[in-house]
Amino acid sequence: MTGFLLGLFIGAVVVLVAVDAGVLLRRRRRVDRDGQSGSAPVPASRGADRFQAAFDELPLGVVLVAADGREMYRNPAVTHLPGSRHGEVLLDETVTSIAHAARTRGALAEELSLAGPPRRCFIVAAHPLPTGDITVTVEDVTESRRLDEVRTDFVANVSHELKTPVGAISVLAETLEGETADENLCRLARRMVIEAERMSRTIDDLLELSRIEMGGTIEQQPVDAVEAAAEAIERVQHLAARSGIEVSLVAGSAPAVVQGDRGRIVSAVVNLVENAVKYSGSGSRVSVRVVNDLDGVVFEVEDAGIGIPPDAVDRIFERFYRVDRARSRDTGGTGLGLSIVRNIASSHGGDVRVESREGEGSTFRLRIPRTTPGARG
Repeated sequence: MTGFLLGLFIGAVVVLVAVDAGVLLRRRRRVDRDGQSGSAPVPASRGADRFQAAFDELPLGVVLVAADGREMYRNPAVTHLPGSRHGEVLLDETVTSIAHAARTRGALAEELSLAGPPRRCFIVAAHPLPTGDITVTVEDVTESRRLDEVRTDFVANVSHELKTPVGAISVLAETLEGETADENLCRLARRMVIEAERMSRTIDDLLELSRIEMGGTIEQQPVDAVEAAAEAIERVQHLAARSGIEVSLVAGSAPAVVQGDRGRIVSAVVNLVENAVKYSGSGSRVSVRVVNDLDGVVFEVEDAGIGIPPDAVDRIFERFYRVDRARSRDTGGTGLGLSIVRNIASSHGGDVRVESREGEGSTFRLRIPRTTPGARG
C-alpha cells in the first residue's frame, strides 16, 4: 500500500513539474512580448530539485524508469537497503524485470528474499505513470516478516497452553458426571462440560481470526463451491437437528468453481450457517444457495429467524459484537463468527453482505471471486 500511494504521488509530481514548466514558459513569453521586466520566475528545474531532495531522504527505495527502459532516477535508499554487493545485483535484476513487466501487465509487485546473513526481505512494486514511465518502489519488510513469525509462534503456543487444560477440564467433568448419582453434582458437571466446550470454541475462533488477520498469500486451488457448501452443512447438521431446524442446499447444474483456500471457504460458510441456525426458531428452515455470479460464486444463507435491527446491520461483522447478548449466552456464540467470515472474504478479494428485516429473518451473501488476487499457485 505504501509503495502504491508513493507511485501515484510520484506520477502526480511528474505531471506537476511538467505543468509548472509550461506555466513558466508562457509567463516568460508574455513578459518578453509586453516588454515588461517583472520579477524573474523561479526556474522549473528548481522545483524538480526540491522534489528530488525530498525523495533522496525517503527510507523507501524509489527508482524511476523511462518508457524506453532507461533509468532516470534512483534515490540513495535503493543502494543502502540490500547491505551487500550480492544483494544489490539481485535487487537491480528484480527492479529491471518488474519494470519491464509493468509496461504490459500494469501495476504489480513481488517479494524478494535475500539469504544474508542477515536474512532480508523486500517488496518490489512497479507502477506505470501517465507519462509512460515506470515508478519502482523497494520496501524493506524484514521486520514485519519477523513479527509475523513471532505471532505465528505465539498462536501455536496459545493453542497448546490454553486448549490442553481446557480439554482436561472437560474430560474430568464428563468423568464426574458419569461417576455420581447426585442430581446436583450431575447438573454442575454437565454445566462444566458445556462451559469448557464454549471456551474451547472461543479459543478456536480467536486463533482462526488471528491466522487470517496475519495475512500472507492464499494457497490457490480449485474449490467446488457446491461441495464446500455441502460440507459446511454437514458440519452444522448436529446443531440444526438438536434445534429442530432443517438446512437445505440449492444449487444449479452449472459448475461453480473458484480458486482459493478450500478450508477457509468452508469455514466461512460454516459460520454463516451456524449463525442462521442459532438465531432461528425451532421448526424453521435455513436455505443455503450457491449462485454463479459474473466474476465469481455467491453463497447465500437465508433464515427466518429474529432478524437484525437496522441500527445493528453495520456492526454485526465487528468482533465480539452481538445483536442479542442474552440470546448469545444461551446459544454459546462467541461474537467472532461473522468477523471471521468478513476476513476470509477479504483475503480472497471478495465481500460479505446482509439483508435483514427484524422479526422476519436475514440473508447473508458471501461472494468469492473465481481468482483470488495475490494468490499463490
